[in-house]
Amino acid sequence: MATARPNSGVYAASKAAGDQLVRAAAKELGPRGITANSVLPGATRSDALDAGMSADRLAATVAQTPLGRLGEPSDIASVVAFLAWADGGWITGQTIHAGGGLF
Repeated sequence: MATARPNSGVYAASKAAGDQLVRAAAKELGPRGITANSVLPGATRSDALDAGMSADRLAATVAQTPLGRLGEPSDIASVVAFLAWADGGWITGQTIHAGGGLF
């Protein structure tokens, strides 16, 4: 479960809503053989992250992450690819946290 942070109520509510949407979609679409999942990336290297986070905050985030680094876009893409591939066909209604252990 994610840690609540000050001034993040709307953000947290949107994540909870997305989680429930995925669960409902899985039940509605499952009978047609369609899976529904979501991926919640943690701090992932991107232009948006660089623009929106100070160097000090970025360093603090990396220090708190059990894997000790930012995610790379390929880390997130690998999770999505797994879910879309036949190997992920038995997974549905799930929210996968891909954040290097930082929640």
